[in-house]
Amino acid sequence: MATRTLMVQGTASNAGKSLLVVALCRWLVQQGIRVTPFKPQNMALNSAVTADGGEIGRAQALQAVAARLEPQVDMNPVLLKPNTDIGAQVIIRGHAVGNTDARHYREYKPIAREAVLEAYGRLAARFDVVLVEGAGSPAEVNLRTGDIANMGFAEAVDCPMILIADINLGGVFAQLYGTLALLSESERARTRGFVINRFRGDIALLRSGLDWLEENTRRPVLGILPYLHGLRLDAEDSLTRRQEVAPAADTEHLRVVVPVLPRISNHTDFDPLARHPQVDLCFVGHGEAIPPADLIVLPGSKNVRSDLAWLREQGWEAALHRHLRYSGKLIGICGGFQMLGRQVHDPRGLEGEPGSTPGFGWLALETRLEPEKQLRNVRGRLALGDAMVNGYEIHAGVTRGSALARPAVRLDTHHDGALSRDDQVLGTYVHGLCGPAALGGTAAAATDGLSRRP
Repeated sequence: MATRTLMVQGTASNAGKSLLVVALCRWLVQQGIRVTPFKPQNMALNSAVTADGGEIGRAQALQAVAARLEPQVDMNPVLLKPNTDIGAQVIIRGHAVGNTDARHYREYKPIAREAVLEAYGRLAARFDVVLVEGAGSPAEVNLRTGDIANMGFAEAVDCPMILIADINLGGVFAQLYGTLALLSESERARTRGFVINRFRGDIALLRSGLDWLEENTRRPVLGILPYLHGLRLDAEDSLTRRQEVAPAADTEHLRVVVPVLPRISNHTDFDPLARHPQVDLCFVGHGEAIPPADLIVLPGSKNVRSDLAWLREQGWEAALHRHLRYSGKLIGICGGFQMLGRQVHDPRGLEGEPGSTPGFGWLALETRLEPEKQLRNVRGRLALGDAMVNGYEIHAGVTRGSALARPAVRLDTHHDGALSRDDQVLGTYVHGLCGPAALGGTAAAATDGLSRRP
């Protein structure tokens, strides 16, 4: 059977593209169809390590789980990870090739386009169906030239597209009608219909609007997806700062505080804490008061030295000293681990201006940023409590120092991180420390549950 390709595009970011591809992947594989997810270009600070040793967006890794596949770099051949307001690290087929700003990336797009089409070709040769997820919105007219993420890709491979919109945001008919109107004639021709996401209420009240939309666009509304309470899928980039499960009032709970760094990355580390009934999780952003806590966690960062400076500007250094003085616990994950040492060196300017920045100095170690990332899925046991750890490493830093003689995690292949002698400060490169790895049992259960929903 010839490979069939369908592209899912959205009226905006977070419209539900990833969700729809997850659901379709699981439904098709349950029908015995060999299906694979694909996203030509992704911009996200949350990423996953693939089975073939590369790095892709977490949404595509989750979609692979839904399709009962191991995540592979061809599923997301171009990944952009912002490290400044105007620049990003460019990752091609799972590996970083350098940093660029938006203007220079336009010049690089022909190379990225070639990587996209080659990856798509390999997947199309192996699978019956390729489900493609767009990025942002195809109506972003300022980004149309050289587009490889939305309609530019659909036109290149000659595939149909369906458009999804989030009714929960309001103005859903304007979203769909306006997006279609901004497409070219050939792009509108390949738009097969619409999906409305996150609907709740009496669907009869929607009928007149659906009739109007179909009459004025001559395209069908293919489906209405319900608002799925309690559905939890990995976020690509946006951070939900609310506690998903309120701490039980009649039980003791652990107070955990996490600073929202300007370049916070892989914040999916904290999803298990947001859902735990005995954890009171608090994210603290710019200009916000730093509350008392039992545990403070410094998260990953795409620009460690810049985020270190931000923490100092926001008063975190004094707050951390006070926290430790009153016997609080402190964990640093990935970039946060590097901050706990004495120095962070970036002689090549991989994340910004070349130079060095003093760390907080609670662990006797120093980190040097190197061009080659460490990318691996890992498992082992935590030094504290001998708890099982199942996670992944994504970091450019090479860390050395005497503190490493007391590792935080004993992995199957090597020891990782450092634990202070008083057990108050722990640093590690392992993401997934706070609970089950997001691509393990949690994601499998989520996609199984999603496929069974009406």
